[in-house]
Amino acid sequence: MHNHVKLLKNIFRRLIRLNFAFSLNNHKNKDMKRLFFVSAAAALLFLASCGGNGSNENNNTTSADTTSTSSSAATTEEKPGADIPGIDTVAVTDHIKLDGMDDMKYDRTLFKVKAGQKITLDFKNIGKQPAAAMSHNVVILKPGTDVQAFGEAAIPAAKTEHIPPSMTDDVIAHTKLLGPGQTDQITFTLPDAGVYDFICTFPGHFGTMRGKIVAEP
Repeated sequence: MHNHVKLLKNIFRRLIRLNFAFSLNNHKNKDMKRLFFVSAAAALLFLASCGGNGSNENNNTTSADTTSTSSSAATTEEKPGADIPGIDTVAVTDHIKLDGMDDMKYDRTLFKVKAGQKITLDFKNIGKQPAAAMSHNVVILKPGTDVQAFGEAAIPAAKTEHIPPSMTDDVIAHTKLLGPGQTDQITFTLPDAGVYDFICTFPGHFGTMRGKIVAEP
């Protein structure tokens, strides 16, 4: 486009020179002068058209870029757990394997699954401490549950393996309370996309023995 405009400007300058020459011989060159004005008008119209098209192209490009950026931002905002460090390195699974240890920690604390998909969870207490002192479980909570309040309510609930009866509506699923060397398997489904906390509810454990399951759409 730039080359076309440059060429037309050169043509326009030559036409001006021709007009000057024609004016020296005004009576003999009336037809040529008429041709000059027609050509000059056509050149000006073409130049204006080129400028307008360039502006439209720039506007179209800007609009497309803005739409693309907005779409990308929307996708990022809708992705659950996007702000959790390391989530991008976690692969989607339908089989969670988890160990509980004597240092009141799980061996893994972050998982990614598909919402609505059946999930199998295998849990093992690999510790050596006696059950009365160091039992473990896995309790998966609904999004938005107050983990602190749930953990505190679980402390006196020994008769229900430290699952507080007053807060069972906040529980998606849970394993049995396991002593050293014991295992349990459960299946469950996370119905909606979102971030689900899981904790150990044995007294005093939920502060350090916790993790997250991110359910993608």
